[in-house]
Amino acid sequence: MSCTTILAGKNATFDGSTMIARNDDSPSGQFTAKKFIIIKPSEQPVKYKSVLSHVEIELPENPMRYTAVPNVLHNEGIWAASGVNEENIAMTATETITSNERVLGADPLVEYHAAEDGKPEHVGGIGEEDLVVLVLPYIHSAREGVLRLGSLLEKYGTYEMNGIAFQDVNEIWWLESIGGHHWIARKVPDDAYVVMPNQLGIDSFDLHDALGRQKEYMCSADLAEFIQNHHLDLSLSNQLNPRDAFGSHDDADHVYNTPRAWFMERYLNPHTSRWDGPGADFCPASDDIPWCRIPEKKITVEDIKYLLSSHFQGTPFDPYATYGKADMRGAFRSIGINRNDFMALIQIRPYLPEAFRTVEWLAFSSNAFNALIPFYTNISITPTYLSDTSGDVSTDNFYWSSRIIAALADAHYGKCINHIERYQSAVLSCGHAIINKYDQMLATASGNAQIQALCETANQETAGMVKEKTQAVLNKVLYESSCLMKNSYARSDS
Repeated sequence: MSCTTILAGKNATFDGSTMIARNDDSPSGQFTAKKFIIIKPSEQPVKYKSVLSHVEIELPENPMRYTAVPNVLHNEGIWAASGVNEENIAMTATETITSNERVLGADPLVEYHAAEDGKPEHVGGIGEEDLVVLVLPYIHSAREGVLRLGSLLEKYGTYEMNGIAFQDVNEIWWLESIGGHHWIARKVPDDAYVVMPNQLGIDSFDLHDALGRQKEYMCSADLAEFIQNHHLDLSLSNQLNPRDAFGSHDDADHVYNTPRAWFMERYLNPHTSRWDGPGADFCPASDDIPWCRIPEKKITVEDIKYLLSSHFQGTPFDPYATYGKADMRGAFRSIGINRNDFMALIQIRPYLPEAFRTVEWLAFSSNAFNALIPFYTNISITPTYLSDTSGDVSTDNFYWSSRIIAALADAHYGKCINHIERYQSAVLSCGHAIINKYDQMLATASGNAQIQALCETANQETAGMVKEKTQAVLNKVLYESSCLMKNSYARSDS
């Protein structure tokens, strides 16, 4: 699965929140409808079985309620993707990442093999389909999320390389799987942000801390021996660089992955480094773009939405550009692409009571054309405009309405983009206003039942607002697109 992730520590954001955000993208050649729901403890399985790998796992007792953004169709499993549990612990899974032949030869992926020719079935490991369901309902801190997932990887293995973010009000941790059973994790510095574009990203690692105090690093227990036995450390200074040891630097990365990191850091640190021209410190093909950096200004919700919607605006590589060399437009894989299924940004606000401090911002379909809306997570139900999505195209839900708008607007970008930009700005402004209004109301509410009811009312108001504005912009882009049909004719029959 192709995705893009941004993580921002509490001292790097505009209001002191920890923020984790990710685009969930479909594989090439398909579009995966998504919905926003609540999983209650009674709905959580006691024994989990993966659809893709057939692995079966006994789950702990007493799961917590959590939000999820699963696939509408479960033919390939749940794919819960992103969520927040009732203790304000969040998780987004996953960012598919890369590896190399040395790692995969030393610790092969645990792949499923069906029974055939008299041989029994060989179950696979865990993967993106499974991770949120297996971890999020049972963890009470971001650090605990790393430890639970790490233990599952060591026991069951995985059939793919993934990066997973865990978040609480104080910390963000990023875990990367290594081969079939190994893993590393690093705490995001409080004053920094992280960008992840489908590559193994961590570029420095303190093994001594990871195998000792675990203050800022964690890893599988035998990682030092694994590295030594298989000669994986490529550094000349004994300073482990996981990106070199466990990741990839191939030609495809320089078209598909590294340009996304280049654009995101170019936006957040425009003056810290030189990004363009023959003397640039970093270019789209650079393999050493930092995993984390201190931004030049504090990061907002709008910054993250812009970046996860981006298509190399202001550069020669923008596929919608009307300037520059035509053969450079679309040269690199954009962040905001047609196969975006949804974007989630989880904001945990330390200055508010636990009962309503977390907001999960959501957008569906291609981020270049969609709108981002906020929802409180202390809820027992989600609005039908986001939860009652089917596999059939319909304007009755946010996912399909957003996908229709994107398909129409993309074909006639120059005529439609002004409508899209006004829509996106209006929805974000109204979303902030609704949260501000209900934050004040919630501050005087008494008891969790009243708070939860108010959170659900706020969410319903948000859904009603975005439904109205989405229908209005659909009307406009359909009109613009209809006027530009190839069979249009100016003479009127009346």
